[in-house]
Amino acid sequence: MNDSLKTLIIIGVLILILWNLGAGLYYMLVDKGQTKRTVNALTRRIALSVALILFIALSIYMGWITPHGITG
Repeated sequence: MNDSLKTLIIIGVLILILWNLGAGLYYMLVDKGQTKRTVNALTRRIALSVALILFIALSIYMGWITPHGITG
């Protein structure tokens, strides 16, 4: 897997996570608890976060991503 493709996937998922977080805030302010759109947006955010963590863990396990320590 190409390094730039891995970076684009991770950044794309992070943008989707932030988008759903913003959508949840917007729906919370606009709907005032009348619909379940806030819950749905925040559920999608959690699902995307878990998927991103699993993707990174799988990438490390498969050797696609090499973790490194902080050098000082």
